[in-house]
Amino acid sequence: MTGFVRRFLYGSLIIWQRDMKRMLRDKHQFYGSFARPVLWLVVLGMGLRPVFKGNGGVDYIQFIFPGIVAMSLIFSAMWSGISIIWDREFGFLKEILVAPIPRTAIVSGKIMGGATQAMVQGSITLVFAPLIGVKISLVGFVSLIGIMMIISLALSSMGIALASRIYSYEGFGTISNFVIMPLFFLSGAVYPVQTLPSWLKVIVSVNPVTYGVDLMRGAVLGTFQFSIFLDLVYITGFGVVMGMLAVVLFRRY
Repeated sequence: MTGFVRRFLYGSLIIWQRDMKRMLRDKHQFYGSFARPVLWLVVLGMGLRPVFKGNGGVDYIQFIFPGIVAMSLIFSAMWSGISIIWDREFGFLKEILVAPIPRTAIVSGKIMGGATQAMVQGSITLVFAPLIGVKISLVGFVSLIGIMMIISLALSSMGIALASRIYSYEGFGTISNFVIMPLFFLSGAVYPVQTLPSWLKVIVSVNPVTYGVDLMRGAVLGTFQFSIFLDLVYITGFGVVMGMLAVVLFRRY
């Protein structure tokens, strides 16, 4: 193992461990992880259930369940980028930058930390599956975990890329909400894609979360809107592009 690879792995691991310790000390994140899916499943699911005509005989609450899991991933992964601003504000980022580790290791550690936090919150949402009548097979559960990891890595990379060019909490909050809401609501998470107008379908088709939600819905309910190959290629390609962009923007900083 070369010196560069050793420093890269060690630096990534240390950054990841620091973010994990900070997450474990923040108990409010876990409270929010339970409150958010309950609110959306009860309020949105029960509210729109009577007007939902059905999608392949699937109950509306079961239909939006993969979308609620995606919502947990989106919010957690995107907001993990705020740790960059936090570290910059308190001077910790300068200490990391002068450490004898590659800057790509810093970005890698931050991305893995954000993805892990998103996975934790998304996994908490899965606890509600039996309560709403969603039965997930062992193969479907394993597939779902893998899909959640791909989505978390992609969205965490986007969050780090945004945070690398934003220098205030207020600015990051404004920009991230401007990104998060369209990603969620234009992904088919809360309504079937095939019922949308043609012009809106075009926007939905370029949204990477659309393909992530489709993969999760297929793993949970067995229904796909697109091909599995297209879903995997699109969301994976988006994650690779966002990861490269995060590295470039962070190096410029």
